[in-house]
Amino acid sequence: MSLVERIKTLCKEKKITIAELERKNGISNGQIRKWDNSTPGIDKLITIANYFDISVDYLLGRSDIKRYYDLKVNNESDADKKLHEIISGLKDEEKEFLIAALDNTLQLAKSLAKK
Repeated sequence: MSLVERIKTLCKEKKITIAELERKNGISNGQIRKWDNSTPGIDKLITIANYFDISVDYLLGRSDIKRYYDLKVNNESDADKKLHEIISGLKDEEKEFLIAALDNTLQLAKSLAKK
């Protein structure tokens, strides 16, 4: 499903038109329909994702989970599968940044726990 098709589906679910979506979010009239042939800026994608309360990954078709907080992890295996799904979609450089960020977060958490 293309980005525009996914937005159309979300609009139908919310019972609004694409034109209304554009007006409510400060997007130029007719701009969304052009996204099949051009790449929208990340700011526009975030605006649309926030409006529908969904993840940008869902909007782009990179995930079938609309909201990450909807993910219900029933057991460790489910968590492993979800983590693998998220990581497998990343480029090597992005994986390195993620590992560094997690390491920094873990170190900060340990430091705060000692206080």
